Amino acid sequence: MESRYTPAEIEEKWQKVWSETNLDQTPEQSDKPKFYALSMFPYPSGNLHMGHVRVYTIVDVIARLKRMQGYRVLNPMGWDAFGLPAENAAIERNVAPANWTYQNIDQMRDQLKQLGISFDWSKELATCSPDYYRWTQWIFLEFFKAGLAYQKEATVNWDPIDQTVLANEQVDADGRSWRSGAKVERKLLRQWFLKITDYAEQLLVDLDKLKGWPDRVKLMQANWIGKSTGAQVTFTTEAGDEIVVFTTRPDTLWGASFMVLSPEHPLVEKLTTSEQSAAIQQYQEAAAAKSDLDRTAEGQEKTGVWTGSYAINPVNNQKIPIWIADYVLMDYGTGAIMAVPAHDQRDFEFAKKFNLPIHVVVQPADQTLDSSTMTEAYPGEGVMVNSGELNGVPAGKGKGQSVEKAIAFLEAHQKGKGTSNYRLRDWLISRQRYWGAPIPIIHCPNCGAVPVPDADLPVKLPEDVEFSGKGGSPLTQIESWLNVPCPSCGTPAKRETDTMDTFIDSSWYFLRYPDANNDQAVFDKAITNDWMPVDQYVGGIEHAILHLLYSRFFTKVLRDRGLLNFDEPFERLLTQGMVQGRTYKNPTTGKYVIPADIKDPTNPVDPITGEKLEIVFEKMSKSKHNGVAPGDVVNKYGADTARMFILFKAPPEKDLEWEDADVEGQYRFLNRVWRLVADSKLNQKPAKDLSKAEKDLRRSIHTAIKEITEDLQGEYQFNTAVSELMKLSNALSDCAQKDSPVYAEGIDALLRLLAPFAPHMAEELWRSIGHSDSIHTQSFPIVDPGALVADEKTIVIQILGKTRGTIEAATAIADDKAALEQFARDSEIAKRYIDGKEIKKVIVVPGKLVNFVVA
Repeated sequence: MESRYTPAEIEEKWQKVWSETNLDQTPEQSDKPKFYALSMFPYPSGNLHMGHVRVYTIVDVIARLKRMQGYRVLNPMGWDAFGLPAENAAIERNVAPANWTYQNIDQMRDQLKQLGISFDWSKELATCSPDYYRWTQWIFLEFFKAGLAYQKEATVNWDPIDQTVLANEQVDADGRSWRSGAKVERKLLRQWFLKITDYAEQLLVDLDKLKGWPDRVKLMQANWIGKSTGAQVTFTTEAGDEIVVFTTRPDTLWGASFMVLSPEHPLVEKLTTSEQSAAIQQYQEAAAAKSDLDRTAEGQEKTGVWTGSYAINPVNNQKIPIWIADYVLMDYGTGAIMAVPAHDQRDFEFAKKFNLPIHVVVQPADQTLDSSTMTEAYPGEGVMVNSGELNGVPAGKGKGQSVEKAIAFLEAHQKGKGTSNYRLRDWLISRQRYWGAPIPIIHCPNCGAVPVPDADLPVKLPEDVEFSGKGGSPLTQIESWLNVPCPSCGTPAKRETDTMDTFIDSSWYFLRYPDANNDQAVFDKAITNDWMPVDQYVGGIEHAILHLLYSRFFTKVLRDRGLLNFDEPFERLLTQGMVQGRTYKNPTTGKYVIPADIKDPTNPVDPITGEKLEIVFEKMSKSKHNGVAPGDVVNKYGADTARMFILFKAPPEKDLEWEDADVEGQYRFLNRVWRLVADSKLNQKPAKDLSKAEKDLRRSIHTAIKEITEDLQGEYQFNTAVSELMKLSNALSDCAQKDSPVYAEGIDALLRLLAPFAPHMAEELWRSIGHSDSIHTQSFPIVDPGALVADEKTIVIQILGKTRGTIEAATAIADDKAALEQFARDSEIAKRYIDGKEIKKVIVVPGKLVNFVVA
């Protein structure tokens, strides 16, 4: 065996062997319990970053551990390959999106293999492959058949120069198009939606089932769903049109003095009088030029225009004016609110600005509110006044309080009903872009929206496409693709030219992996139901809301379509922290300095200004000059060192600060392990009567097994598990009896414990000590509880609190207070210091020390 550790050689060697022997392939049939380990699949940008290394290493340790613990393991990999960056590349580089994407996939696959991740590459999928998006389209049609996919008018970001719809990420902070620089407008277009609101209550309630999820992620999802309880109330205009509002405080209806509609509300045009028409149109145009964020931002001055029309307050029949204002959004609630300025600050500010009535309907206990002298709204508790049947009722949401009684009043008089509302909106999935899964609908002038027959799937993206970045989706320009006969009646019709949001692709990919090569069905129900749900999912906190929410939604819909037999897709979720690099920042200019330009990294100064620089750890990026390429680390130290560092530096859920010195430390540790095994001549004979030193070593071995197993079974504390590996290595290094069978047991345990963390080194050393089978097919060490029990314990002897020496006591004596005191009295150390002296007091701590207080 080589005495020198050469990671480049052994890693390439074993990666080739593992690939040739299909070591990491998923067992198709087995009586072993299953374990589905899954990392969030990446966008194929072409280059791995340290965040990738962290998440895939974490999952790989878990997968390798579970295989060694007797599970059949599924650990797949794929590519979230549709999306805007590929289309941008097509425009900027004059290259087809598919070519650019698949080239990046090839590059990243090679990088991942260099890390030794035990992915089953036979399960690999790419969402841009027709073999995959055929089934994405099929699932869309399942939603369509269930009435969960529909079209409606929706407000979108519109670039008036390029004449195209923009995603939110294509609009900069100033509200301008990322490409043309034009001020983005808000425009109504017919768009496709998925009816996720039908599942809002299930998605909220079932959060309680997710015992293995971080509490903060569940809270983020609950807040996004945003359930609120109250009442739906119907106002009627003077012309007889109904305006429905939702309010959490129906008890304040008697204080409603005006209504506010969104500028986009469909009734605005009908309600606008000729005198107000010009002002309304001008206001609508101004509102369309603002983002939703701008319209609803705190502290914004309230603006609005009266339509010229009135509504009738349903509880007191008073006539109240109807206004439009941009702080009311059409896609939140019903696009209409009742305004109660005495008890809502936003309404109060609006009423004050436009001199609208303010009616007090809740009086606090400690003061008397007068609308003419109020300087702000009063949203607190009190008693109802000026509220008809509610007068004198305590204001609040409890039993017998005003909200409950108001709902009862509305329902009794058929003016409204108690209901719940959700912040969650239906999911807009239309994208006016090329590089996405085409929506499989054909629009017929006779039949309307007709689904593409299953036999005609996939609706493939045409390949001969020109990209200019202008004029919307290029699919609208390809007549041969666009014009088709209606599947129902044969009339000339047109394909849907919108493609699907890429979140669609990632909402079901985990269901395809177990049966990734099925060309007859989306998946075999028996196979996917056998492997699902995912036992451990690992990915970034940035996906805590939308991706996870949409995945849960898809799972529930496909369950209801008879394809799945479970409610939730992911049993346990780990959201790993970011990898941060050291930056050198000028505190005055805010600019980052290139590390190579700094002469003294311990006392860094700006080479241009001479100012002292701040050392800050921030997310790695080129602009901050703090990026570390995984390939550079692997080439210098090896994949096993990169893995060990990324696991040891911080707990997985915490941010990790990259320091080269710490990488060096892990490299030195692996070198020590290498030398430890390389220099060993192991005695494989069975151990018989053990010396004290051998018993102590065996206790160290099984303590390591116990601690590492617990670290990996609970909250995945990889950093402390690596620390235990170091302790065991040190114990073996310190052992004087290298020919002892216990020492051989220790080397065996060390390598098997190390295998999930540093798989290449563990494999090489395992084979070097005489084994023919892969270490990754061995069982993970199991603790021997008997080895943890010491025959003897070391007891400290103190005189007047000062340590005078130690003695060895049998465990039975050491743990018995009276026996230990007598044993200590009889020891040579005690006799030496207390002979002839009066013992005033003896302090005994069983198993640890005896302190003699003498005169």
